[in-house]
Amino acid sequence: MRITSCGMTDVGVKRTNNEDNYLINEELNLYVVCDGMGGHVGGEFASAIAVNTVEEVLTSMELRPEELGVDKEDDGPVEVTREKLRYAIRLAGKRIFQKAQEEPEYKGMGTTCLALLVDDGNAYVAHVGDSRGYVVREGRIEQLTEDHSLVNQHIKAGLITPEQAKTHKLKNIITRSLGYMEDVEIDIQVRAVRRGDRFVLCSDGLSNLVEASEIGEAVLDFGPQEASRRLIESACERGGDDNITVVVARIDEVP
Repeated sequence: MRITSCGMTDVGVKRTNNEDNYLINEELNLYVVCDGMGGHVGGEFASAIAVNTVEEVLTSMELRPEELGVDKEDDGPVEVTREKLRYAIRLAGKRIFQKAQEEPEYKGMGTTCLALLVDDGNAYVAHVGDSRGYVVREGRIEQLTEDHSLVNQHIKAGLITPEQAKTHKLKNIITRSLGYMEDVEIDIQVRAVRRGDRFVLCSDGLSNLVEASEIGEAVLDFGPQEASRRLIESACERGGDDNITVVVARIDEVP
């Protein structure tokens, strides 16, 4: 497996601090984007705990099958990898929650978490919150994640349109995050990768301002580094009202 990747983050135009964090671990083929919340100190700290914990679990923790809730005999390697990724994100949420309980200055902090792990020909995409994951395949972009947000619930109920959601007064309210509660439900999907696939992970500072079609065009027309730079520039040119983070991973070779 050969993957070319790049990640970038920008404070944006209107914020004074960056609460986003991202991770690229090329040895693991692990990519993470986290968008923190909870003030100047809390949000940045929560997103850092999340990316560090996910990397720690997948890099160095030896976990017994029973700790992952899998049966060593009945469940295959795909299920084991899926549940290890789930365990990593849940542990991150518990660590953030516990830190907020112990230290008053961190009360209310939390973060989204979006992780991509490419292993043995499969892409594992796990997320909590409204940071988005996309795949571009055969010239078309597909959103892999569903926003855990109040406006998305309103869209699904037919109360507002996707266009109205972009400027809705409640657009920043998310319904799932790491740290708000001790445990959280995590969405995970697994799909086989193909040569030429381009995965994009981003915080809502990008997806709120740049259309999915534009994201697809950028990663098709340019390599991961240049595409990341151009996407962040586009978001800043359109107001840059939030922190902006993007990770692009291009699958160059599949065994």
